[in-house]
Amino acid sequence: MTQLYRLDATAARIGAAFSADPGRDPWDGGYVTPGQFAPAIIGTRDRGRRLVPRLWGVPPPPAAALTGGAPVTQVRNLESPFWIGTLRHSEYRCLVPVTAFQLWSQKSDPQTGKRIAHRFSLPAAPIFALAGIWRDSEVLSFALLACEPNRLVGATNPRTMPVILHAEDHEAWLRADWRLAQKLIAPFPSQLMQVNAVP
Repeated sequence: MTQLYRLDATAARIGAAFSADPGRDPWDGGYVTPGQFAPAIIGTRDRGRRLVPRLWGVPPPPAAALTGGAPVTQVRNLESPFWIGTLRHSEYRCLVPVTAFQLWSQKSDPQTGKRIAHRFSLPAAPIFALAGIWRDSEVLSFALLACEPNRLVGATNPRTMPVILHAEDHEAWLRADWRLAQKLIAPFPSQLMQVNAVP
């Protein structure tokens, strides 16, 4: 799963791309790693959208927290008691805007002995959205939804990929009944993506 993504756009530009009120979000652009604040887009009661700064990484379940468990950055088990109640309530779903996400190859480069980073993006969408879920239990935070990788991502990381939402599915992820929304948790088509090795 990705532990780094880029969002190379200002809050104002993100708001314009997703028809969302940027409010006072101070985001100027850059990379995001777990434990860092970044913009998330939530639905409002008047059917609008708003940018809210949130921390990437939800505090772990109580049992895991007692043993020093790390914050949860991705959600793969949709039936987990820790997540299912939140997923079923559409107001806790969010769009996580990105311009690219990064994954590291499982094998090291034979010449350098280091793993190679690969950056994935969508040529037709300079800013796109990953499916997210948020919580406010201890801190304003979010986690990304994960799914099986498509062929392009699987060549780098065969375990998971973040759930990329088609633009026409943004509203359904934010507001639809869970029976419909969970159908959006699927690998994004490889042919609509591109990948570049990061120097």
